[in-house]
Amino acid sequence: MTMHLHRPRMQRRDDSLIGQIVAANVMLVTLALAGASVAAGLDLSIQHQRWQFLILALAIVLSLCVNLWMLQRRFRPLEGLIERIERIDPAQPTTLEIEGDRVEEIDRLGRSFKRLITGIEAERRRRGQAVLRAQEEERRRLARDLHDEVNQALTAMLLRLEALSQATPPERSAEVAELKRLAGEAMEELLKLARQLRPTALDDHGLAAAIEAQLGRFGAQADVATRMELIGDPGELEEDVQTAIYRIAQEALNNASRHAGAGRVDVGLSVAGGAAELRVSDDGSGFDPGKPRVARESRLGLDGMAERAHLVGGELDVRSSPGNGTTVTLRIP
Repeated sequence: MTMHLHRPRMQRRDDSLIGQIVAANVMLVTLALAGASVAAGLDLSIQHQRWQFLILALAIVLSLCVNLWMLQRRFRPLEGLIERIERIDPAQPTTLEIEGDRVEEIDRLGRSFKRLITGIEAERRRRGQAVLRAQEEERRRLARDLHDEVNQALTAMLLRLEALSQATPPERSAEVAELKRLAGEAMEELLKLARQLRPTALDDHGLAAAIEAQLGRFGAQADVATRMELIGDPGELEEDVQTAIYRIAQEALNNASRHAGAGRVDVGLSVAGGAAELRVSDDGSGFDPGKPRVARESRLGLDGMAERAHLVGGELDVRSSPGNGTTVTLRIP
């Protein structure tokens, strides 16, 4: 839930800049009025000179009112800039546009702050991409170690058990068969874990093949009808973008498997001119995205997908309602 802090408009206080300017102007007006009276030699005991003093005072007060009006007009863009800065959410992509009357100093301040925001956003994206690359590299290493080393050890164990079963007395054959079954299940779980960490299809055959393989396994395990539509060549996308698309598709399918109760899942991927759009839709139970009591696991998954999309310059859109399924759309311009 995004929170916005509300700051009241600039008050005319002694410790505010505009308050200090107003106080200085009042003092100058008072001194000017007294000085003008002395310089003109006005005698307030004389009737017509009292009228002259009153006219002089009204003229100076009118000048003060005009001065205050000009101050308010000049300070209004600054107040608006402060309010827009205070509404900025550090967790969200931010743009800062200067609105209202153009004032050189405030324009410079706004442009400087905009450059600061742009620099922070670029650095945040760079660091986030570096973290994701490191994660994917570690996933690749772990998957390779599981496949090449642990899987080979389990394969050797199965071969030894098979050889042992040939010389095992009949009364112990059931135990050996159970050991073979357990070793086989461990091997299958190990291969499944290795594919989840880093699918070999993503490195060997590309993004489309990896998503199709993931969708096929999902359909078989969840007994769900699946369909994939591909437009364009995903190979023209950068590696970071391909990885982000695959991970978002993977998480969307995981959510559909755990929470949706869907009977059908459709995946669409279109690529054109460096832009890409991924759409994962199901006909499951759906949920209310605006409801605060969304399952913590689901919320973390949605937040993770949104963060991945942001780090590759994309945007994630989640549409769902109770009983009407869920559609997750990733757009990368």
